[in-house]
Amino acid sequence: MVTVKLFRDSKGQITGFEVRGHAGFAPEGQDIVCAGVSMVAQTAVIGLIRHLSIRPRFEKERGFLICSLPAGLAGSEMEKAQVILTTLEEGLVALETSYPEYVRVVRQGGVNSVQD
Repeated sequence: MVTVKLFRDSKGQITGFEVRGHAGFAPEGQDIVCAGVSMVAQTAVIGLIRHLSIRPRFEKERGFLICSLPAGLAGSEMEKAQVILTTLEEGLVALETSYPEYVRVVRQGGVNSVQD
């Protein structure tokens, strides 16, 4: 199963995310669920860097990706980042809804969070 953690600040804004694991929907190289989660997550990182010129801290390894916004983003930068990160959340929740036995989205921090 792929577990995605969305990290929120006290205002409920997404400040980062972590993707861990493999879906196990199909053999490696043929797993559309894993590919979907991976592409949604990587596209969010690309969007932050290329379109908003925000340099998140991120690390990517096989079966793992973590990304966090830099501290102290100006209000307008944070608002723009939220567009990308809430779109990431919506895409991941859509995958979780379609493949609940293979994807789990966990929200941490902020309001209405679910802790592990």
